[in-house]
Formats: sequence, C-alpha cells, structure tokens
Amino acid sequence: MRAQGGFSYVVVMFLVAVSAVVAVRALEDTLMTERRNKEAELLWRGMAYRKAIAQYYQNSPGAAKGYPAELANLLHDTRLVRPTRPLRKLYLDPMTEAEWVVLRDESGAAIGVRSTSQVRPIKQAGFPPELQHFTHAQRYSDWTFVFKPQQPTAQE
Repeated sequence: MRAQGGFSYVVVMFLVAVSAVVAVRALEDTLMTERRNKEAELLWRGMAYRKAIAQYYQNSPGAAKGYPAELANLLHDTRLVRPTRPLRKLYLDPMTEAEWVVLRDESGAAIGVRSTSQVRPIKQAGFPPELQHFTHAQRYSDWTFVFKPQQPTAQE
C-alpha cells in the first residue's frame, strides 16, 4: 500500500510540470500577440505621420512647397484660407511609449519619423510599395516613415 503513495506523488508532480509548460507557452503566445499588435500600431501611426506630412506639403499655398517646421504644425495648418488638420493628435511611438525621432531635411523641416526601439521586427516582408525599404530591417528604428515628393519624369 505504501508503494501507491509514491506513485500518486509522481503523477501529481507530472501534472504540475505539464501545467507549468502549458502556462509558459500561453504566456509566450500572449506576449507575441501583444508585440504583433504594437508592431501593427507602429505601422499605422508611422503611416499617419507620413500621410499628414504629405498632405501638409501638397497643400502648401503657391508654387513653393514646404514641409512643416515641427510635427505640431500638422495639428492645425493655418497657411490656407480654410485651416486644415492633417493629423488629429500627436501619437507616441507604440513600441517605446516615447516621442518619435523626427527626421529632418537639410533646411531643418520635418520630413518623417522613426521609432527609437532597437528590437528586431517580427514582420520582415510583405510591406506596401512605399515601405519596401522595411524588408529585412534589423531594428524598428530602421523603419523610417518619410514623405518624399515624386520627381517629375522626363518626357520623351
């Protein structure tokens, strides 16, 4: 009868070990899902900045086009008769919950943003054409959301 007691103990220990492995796996899956969601949010917010900068640039009055001096200028563009709001609010970088790094041109105007995160991205391919340079990026900070106007093509 005493041998039975040892067997029950081994079964209980086995069940505890299996439960621990299942719990760790569930936690890993939850953390990966959370990171994928943050990555998707990073893409959405970065593209929102890129589109807002493009709208600001394209709606510049007159022939001379210009970028915003600061990201805050995207919140309320008063250069036109009818003010516009290219961006509804200034978003934080979802990977770090900190401010974005503002990318500037040679005149100091804001042309884009990037994350400060040094973590390797999960997504490595399948980006839209304007973000093809994200393919095989080593860090989220390599994902630069920059608006560059298309150069006019030479007519033949």
